[in-house]
Amino acid sequence: MEGARAARADDLAAIAQLAKAARDELAAQRGGPVWRAQLGRPDPVERSFSNQLGAPAERGSAVVGTIDATVVGYGISSIEVLGDGSRLAVVSDLYVDPEARGVGIGEAMMDLLVDHARSVGARGIDALALPGDRATKNFFETFGLKARAIIVHRALDGDDGDA
Repeated sequence: MEGARAARADDLAAIAQLAKAARDELAAQRGGPVWRAQLGRPDPVERSFSNQLGAPAERGSAVVGTIDATVVGYGISSIEVLGDGSRLAVVSDLYVDPEARGVGIGEAMMDLLVDHARSVGARGIDALALPGDRATKNFFETFGLKARAIIVHRALDGDDGDA
């Protein structure tokens, strides 16, 4: 049975393994090398999740997607307080093992992250899709997310492969 639930401390090893796979998958895409250097989780990835698992709702949410009892996906959002005092939920991670995609696990996790954002009074929710990653862009659009900014980049080291 597919589903999603709040992440627990005993999910850390599975989340870390998925995070490494997500990082490698994204780093190979257009824009991925700069994404990895700027926003990707550094090693050891376990350390970067320690503050997010079990954090108070006001700080964010950590969820896992499951098939039966096996963790096959994870999602992380944080709550940012904006200059006007309003809150914005930011999805930093949403990943499903490639062999478990297409059965609704990502949707179930995103539903939990959106519900969490609403519960803390966030004015909106942001997520990142790399250029050319239509599957991710289309996925987020099914949840009503639309582009509100486009980041442009120019490599200065002569290597435009990471743009």
